[in-house]
Amino acid sequence: MILRYLARRLFLLGFVFVALTVFVFSLNYLFPGDLVSNLTGMRDISPQKHQQLQQMLALDHSLWQQYIAYNRRLLAGDWGLSFASQQPVLAEIMQVLPATLELAAYALCLSLFAGIPLGLLAAVKKDSLLDRCISGIALVGYSMPVFWLALICIMLFSLQLGWLPTSGRLGVLFEVPSQTGFIFVDILLAEHVSRSAAAYSALQHLAMPTFILAVYPTNVMIRFVRTSMLEVLEQNYIKTARAKGLSRSQVLYRHGLRNALLPVTRQVGLQFSTLITLAMLTEVIFSWPGIGQWLIDSIYQRNYPAIQAGLLVVSSLVICVNMLTEILHTLFNPLARKL
Repeated sequence: MILRYLARRLFLLGFVFVALTVFVFSLNYLFPGDLVSNLTGMRDISPQKHQQLQQMLALDHSLWQQYIAYNRRLLAGDWGLSFASQQPVLAEIMQVLPATLELAAYALCLSLFAGIPLGLLAAVKKDSLLDRCISGIALVGYSMPVFWLALICIMLFSLQLGWLPTSGRLGVLFEVPSQTGFIFVDILLAEHVSRSAAAYSALQHLAMPTFILAVYPTNVMIRFVRTSMLEVLEQNYIKTARAKGLSRSQVLYRHGLRNALLPVTRQVGLQFSTLITLAMLTEVIFSWPGIGQWLIDSIYQRNYPAIQAGLLVVSSLVICVNMLTEILHTLFNPLARKL
């Protein structure tokens, strides 16, 4: 049963990736300009070089053969050159992607650690003053625009109080070479740097973007966990456990909590997709050097090879995380395997 389910999901994953690569490949014909330049990122190509590139890219063959050649280049790491820097697009993505993953991971952890307990507390104290306060705050946070909240926090904590920096990942006084792209790992690997001071500076720069990015998924998690817990508490096995004489705490932690948190694994994948989308706004506002800001800059610059590559990477990341959480949810919940 499990192997059949995994095979079905992997087949679906492969189909989605094929559809994604077909869409990204078709963008070469939808973008304005020369097709060879869009595929390679090269500019001012001589006629002789242009003809050689056409043969190398299989542009004199059918669309099917061009698509096959495009996938081969992707697998080989040849994603073209950036119009802006004339550097390999894949190398630029590997430089900016860790910053986005780091920001999204911290925001996701914050949303889980805050959203799950508050949602459970609101469900246990249903219709009480505490429940109404938590639900009201969640509704306000859910409806609040991210960019507006970010600007308000910058005005309050940076400009008025001076507690937190407004942009960047690290203070200008610290020179930490980028080895892995993850700032705290790079600080540990750096030499001739005060690691404690650099880490404190990185935490200050990370605090406000993480909080802003975590606001929306936290409020979604509160509402989702509250609803899930209330549904579980109405099940017959909960009523049976109470009839057997189990205490309220035993019923909640032994039976209710475990089953109420099962859908959360699937929700994590959905919230990660939301975080990647919201990260683009957050990175632009806080000048966070991640793939979101890099992709927005590429759109402004009409950097077509970078737009293609960024779209492919972000979409692949979201698809893989969603598929992974779906599989984990199925492994934890045997009933879901029948779906």
